[in-house]
Amino acid sequence: IHEKEMRKTQLPSMKNSYPNDFLKDINQLLLFRKIMLDWYDNNKRDLPWRKNSSLYKTVLSEFMLQQTRVSTVIPYFDKWLKKFPDFKTLANASEEEVLKTWEGLGYYSRARNLLKLSKILKSLETPPETVKEWMDLPGVGPYIAAAVTSIAFDAPIAVCDGNLVRVLTRIFAFDEEFKDGATAQKKLQPLAQYFISANRPGDHNQAMMELGATVCHPRSPLCVTCPVLNFCLSGQAGNAESFPKIQKKKNRKISIPRYWIESDGNILLKTDLSSKNKLFGIYELPSKLPSSIDYDLDSILSLGIRKRTIGNINYEEEILLVSKHKIENGELDSGYIWANEKKMGEISLSGPHRKWINEISSSRA
Repeated sequence: IHEKEMRKTQLPSMKNSYPNDFLKDINQLLLFRKIMLDWYDNNKRDLPWRKNSSLYKTVLSEFMLQQTRVSTVIPYFDKWLKKFPDFKTLANASEEEVLKTWEGLGYYSRARNLLKLSKILKSLETPPETVKEWMDLPGVGPYIAAAVTSIAFDAPIAVCDGNLVRVLTRIFAFDEEFKDGATAQKKLQPLAQYFISANRPGDHNQAMMELGATVCHPRSPLCVTCPVLNFCLSGQAGNAESFPKIQKKKNRKISIPRYWIESDGNILLKTDLSSKNKLFGIYELPSKLPSSIDYDLDSILSLGIRKRTIGNINYEEEILLVSKHKIENGELDSGYIWANEKKMGEISLSGPHRKWINEISSSRA
């Protein structure tokens, strides 16, 4: 969509009419874009994937940033680049190496899909440049496809993530209640597309996301210093925190026992061998014991409950020390291993479990 074509572009319809009509004025829309790009040029964060940017850095950062904070991603991004500096190096790596390097970031299917994607790109003479082509690659949805093609190839395709949902609903003070975040993103994507600047689409997308991440916070937004406050109805009314309106999911609680068993300086660990399980290849303390281990129920002592949240599920994992047990034969069931400190440095452990194991090992030393 070129600037000169904007008057021909149809404003996407919403459930409620637009109480703020500035989008219908081409001069106001162009002013909004200019203000956003100027603000981004002067205020963008100094992030590692923005230095000497490349297609590889863009793809890697977008995969890592899914459901993960920027502050958490930065050290992982730097470590990853040292080990896998490009698609070719990554494509030649084993899944075990990839998972080990990803360890602690969670949502390990992202790492597996990144490896699969690298193998595909390695086989191509030139990388794909369209949203449709990127959507056909493993782990790539509408958001990553739009981000990659706009940032790496200047495609005028708008992203619409949680930051955009927050910014757009606040600008127009939309009262519509969305079922969930994904529904809101899908519904608002055409509006984000209407906003996009064809001159610098990648920077425009990053500017809108940067605004949501650094100014238009979910709580206590910095409306007074917002560069586009004059365009924002909720910011001017002082009720920005009321938007977006998204139905709250009820969190479920799941309790899981975790057994701590030692033998000759080794700790028993387990991985789920089901290929459908996202933690396949990632080790944790076992939630049930193998058939080859017989233990005394009276010897079980609680080492405390550890908590973590994944999505809308709150997990409570009680770690149970089994002080008296017998190993009936030398073989463990599939998926179980005995691991000493050296072995645990070689395998991939889930981030929380590595932390818990280190804490308990230190306290028992």
